[in-house]
Amino acid sequence: MTAEASEYDKAVPAVSAFLERMERGIDRTSATHAGQPYATVREALVLALEEEGARPMVPQVVDELARQISEGTNR
Repeated sequence: MTAEASEYDKAVPAVSAFLERMERGIDRTSATHAGQPYATVREALVLALEEEGARPMVPQVVDELARQISEGTNR
């Protein structure tokens, strides 16, 4: 059990950093592309996530985030 907790503790900083990069990319895209067509939002989101270093991303997650930003329902 101790080894598992130790592995978890080691992973937390990397996961936190990834989520921060992901959030920055989402926030940037929301600020500039909310309400725009899905395809436009998705392209901008992919670029923003790449620029923030939030890769790799699950395509279905990107699709859903782009849909929410496009519809203005992401927050």
